[in-house]
Amino acid sequence: MKIKRNIGVIAGLIVALAISLSVFTVDQTQQAIVIQLGKPLKGIYGPGLHFKVPFIQQVLNFEKRILVYDATPTEILTKDKKNLVVDNYTKWAIDNPLRFYTTVRDEPGAQARLDDIVYAQLRVELGQHDLSDIVSETRDDLMTKVTAKSAERAKEYGIHVVDVRIKRADLPEQNEKHVFGRMKAERERQAKQYRSEGEEESKKITAKADMERTIILAEAYKISEKLKGEGDAGAIKIYADAYSKDMEFYQFLRSLEAYKKALKEDTKLIITSSSPFFKYMN
Repeated sequence: MKIKRNIGVIAGLIVALAISLSVFTVDQTQQAIVIQLGKPLKGIYGPGLHFKVPFIQQVLNFEKRILVYDATPTEILTKDKKNLVVDNYTKWAIDNPLRFYTTVRDEPGAQARLDDIVYAQLRVELGQHDLSDIVSETRDDLMTKVTAKSAERAKEYGIHVVDVRIKRADLPEQNEKHVFGRMKAERERQAKQYRSEGEEESKKITAKADMERTIILAEAYKISEKLKGEGDAGAIKIYADAYSKDMEFYQFLRSLEAYKKALKEDTKLIITSSSPFFKYMN
């Protein structure tokens, strides 16, 4: 009786072990294929519970989410013969696990293949444009073309290229000093031109201000002289009107003014007493 019980327990353990070896689960973030004696079977297994033949079949899981491959910076020659060090990354996903396994096997193999594909497309597209186009806003259009062509090439490996982007695009270290010197010379030339144009404009403004100042002063002098003449004429007229009312008094005042000017201190005159000059002193 005891032997039968032990046999039953052992049989139960064997059945449980067989079931556990026959069952496998696939996570929601993964997809799987089954390998039988080294050869992949048809069919892709999605999330859930699945069965396989123990010891004969093996399960391989592949990532279903989008992966990122950060490539090593490489040099690319632009259309205007400039060497450019491009640091790019690629977003990709495993689209067909069966084709993926039979062509590149695993993620490192896929990254190596992507490195060749993406670099080739970058070299072709960037080689058709000048450096200024690559570092400007047109770079987005270039990367869209690179993504589309890379996705087309990678499809045969069961890989879907989602996006290709450039993180940095720098000049090689040996060219940086030369380019910096050329940029500095260009900026100095522009600064010199701006200073020259500013100085010329300053002279124009100064000359115009001086001319306006001269015109204003001349006009003011003209008006002042006119007013002064009108004032003198008015004064003369007032004097004339006043003196015309009594000519004898006018002559008397004029004689006093003449005495004042002629007879200063220590002045000696030798004239006759009948001289008109002494008319009002007699």
